[in-house]
Amino acid sequence: MTPIQALPRPGPRWGPYPQRLMGNGARLPQHRSALGWPGRLAAWIPASGCLHAHSGWLQQVDADTGHWQIRPAESTAWVEEVQALKYRLRREGFHPGTLSDALACVRVALERSHGLRLYPQQLLAAALMLDQRLVEMATGEGKTLTMGAAAAVAAMAGVPTHVVTANDYLAERDVQSLSSLWRTLGLNARHVSGAHDSEQRRLAYRADIVYSTAKDLAFDYLRDQLSGTGDHRTPPMLQGLSLALLDEADSILLDEAVVPLIISSARQEHPRQLAKRRAVWWQAWTLAQQLTLPDHATLASSAATIQINELGEATLAELCSHLKGIWHRPRLRKELVTLALTALHRLKRDEHYLLRDGRVELLDTLTGRIAQGRVLSQGLHALVELKEGLPPSPATDTQAQITFQRFFQRYWRLGGISGTLTEARNELQRVHGLSVVCMPPRHRSQRQIWPARHFASPMARWCAVAERVKELQGQGRPVLVGTDSVADSEALSDVLRQHGIPHVVLNARHDRQEATIVAQAGQSGAVTIATRMAGRGTDIALAPSAMQAGGLHIIACQRNESSRMDRQLLGRCARHGQPGSAETWICSSFSGESATRETSKLQRCSSGVNASSPRLPTLWHRWQARLAQWLEEQRQISIRRHLQDQDRQWEAQHRGARASGR
Repeated sequence: MTPIQALPRPGPRWGPYPQRLMGNGARLPQHRSALGWPGRLAAWIPASGCLHAHSGWLQQVDADTGHWQIRPAESTAWVEEVQALKYRLRREGFHPGTLSDALACVRVALERSHGLRLYPQQLLAAALMLDQRLVEMATGEGKTLTMGAAAAVAAMAGVPTHVVTANDYLAERDVQSLSSLWRTLGLNARHVSGAHDSEQRRLAYRADIVYSTAKDLAFDYLRDQLSGTGDHRTPPMLQGLSLALLDEADSILLDEAVVPLIISSARQEHPRQLAKRRAVWWQAWTLAQQLTLPDHATLASSAATIQINELGEATLAELCSHLKGIWHRPRLRKELVTLALTALHRLKRDEHYLLRDGRVELLDTLTGRIAQGRVLSQGLHALVELKEGLPPSPATDTQAQITFQRFFQRYWRLGGISGTLTEARNELQRVHGLSVVCMPPRHRSQRQIWPARHFASPMARWCAVAERVKELQGQGRPVLVGTDSVADSEALSDVLRQHGIPHVVLNARHDRQEATIVAQAGQSGAVTIATRMAGRGTDIALAPSAMQAGGLHIIACQRNESSRMDRQLLGRCARHGQPGSAETWICSSFSGESATRETSKLQRCSSGVNASSPRLPTLWHRWQARLAQWLEEQRQISIRRHLQDQDRQWEAQHRGARASGR
């Protein structure tokens, strides 16, 4: 059996917990393609000629489809044929013959269970994912069905399959929406979410197909590693890391890879040590409040770092002259006060974190959602809690950690799909050894891109948004306004309320109502203000009247870190060949707080004074915005490299400590 045909699954050959344990610098190996692509591929395979190159294989799928269509649904012949196909897949693995037969079976099952037919682009994309490729498909081209088809084929081959989604909402939605397909094929699928306890998760992972977020999978993997090292070992949750299919693959492998995943435990401290540590944070916070910007410290233009200048150091030395202990050590006190200044000036409520149920909950800047379980390191979380009048959380010790880059390299087979892979193709090839195949769209896009606009202040932009929304609402078109933060979304909501425009807000405060809000966002005249929660994976279904009025219109008021994220937001409209339009409104200042405080401007705006004064962005503005994005993309690449190296070092040290018995 060749490496292509051998499929990983728990058993004598792969072990009870299949996973790829690799040394430093390892990645997925180059392999011979089951569909005829050469073994060593370029980082990018363009859409032109993709279908033509596999026209013979697609014709075979059509022929096999006819074979499956003559089998009556739910008949004994159908069940026996499906069972025989499963045995064949487990015996022969993936090659053009088995893949065409299996996808034809799935195609017929989907027609009978949902009345939907897989198109050639979807069939080929599913096969390429099983062939360990990343596939770029335009938004609205049916990525959910494509992912479901690939997962069904893998599960029929006996491979425990993990379908990785962007969030819990999508995981639950996709499992439920395809439930009839799983039953028709004799498979079972479950989803895992943060609300499930250990036993529920362990039971879900025994299903043929598991839908989950990357975070849940990675943390459960770390827990499995910890449970196997102690004296009281518990059964693992996962069945190993055999195959993962990544929805929004670039977001998981790149955007979310900048955050290390850490399992920690509360540090057992003597009450005297606990009191001493909290006193240090209180003193650092008090000292930081006595320093001012920019006199004593400077905030970088990217708002990423704060640096205390010479005057600040001198002032700090004077303020600490009456203190004892660590406050007489210049370097340490500078580090502590810098953290306090970061909490004071850089981290903002409703932009970087929320207060919910008496806790500080961090916001994921990429998705706009609450980052469950994530905390700031090096005492910064405790300082933010002090800032908000909350008692500091106890100190923690790291037990295990990993990054998404390292975690997904441990799967024996890995494939994925997204609408925005082209820009990141080189890094995906370099780090993960995964080539990108661009799939041609089935529908000609009807998306209209309106001219961009530039505004001098947030309030000017919000007032202009209100005028635009009122105009479009009068035409019966639904409108989605994308904002940067919770604060920005609520500032715009205040302006629309002053104009008497009914609307709904989708941000981290209303995450529990996400399904209801998204379901209504495509109705005629509906207005939705959203953070990045309405980005990846959000499919807004249009009412017939809304489609006749011109479809969904998007006003992008976001400053995204990459052009891929810009494309994701604009891709919410004009899906499935439907009409739609989008425009980008640039602002020189990005501050939700300042917007909410401009009361006089808000009153002028609501009384009918035109405060917007929009103008077309000049070539300089466009170049400046793209340069800022490019610099941020390069910074993120550097961070990912650093974290990957750091993760390897931590793992090597931890392995050495366990080997020595410490």
